[in-house]
Amino acid sequence: MRNRKFVAEHRGGPLTKQQHQDLIVWASKCVKHVLILIGQDLNPSLKEILDIGEAWKNGNASVGDARNAAFRAINIAKDLNDPHIVSAVRAVGHVVAVAHMADHSIRASDYALKALNECDRDLEKLWQTEQLSTSIRELVIEARK
Repeated sequence: MRNRKFVAEHRGGPLTKQQHQDLIVWASKCVKHVLILIGQDLNPSLKEILDIGEAWKNGNASVGDARNAAFRAINIAKDLNDPHIVSAVRAVGHVVAVAHMADHSIRASDYALKALNECDRDLEKLWQTEQLSTSIRELVIEARK
């Protein structure tokens, strides 16, 4: 069962449009940061997928566009062998899936952490937490428990 706190207002939940947008921004920051750390930040396919999430946030792409982009990421991940890169690509897919269901933001940050070596994960999780805006801080911290 999904966490009801991540259900958008227009679907009968408590999540405001601003919070929904803030979640996709945060998830995107987390994933882009990890892509830089693992040397995948210049991958044009991943950048295009993340751009769809940005376009959705700005009202320039539909939820369907974002879902299709998420499926593209899944298909890219299926063809990869390195588990760290697979996790990073799955993280990208979860970023754009936030447009459809806001709780994908938590999965995006989790997969971004999996893309790193184990010794770097705790430090990165702290960095992720520092990136949270006030509007979503409690929501995300509670969901991560």
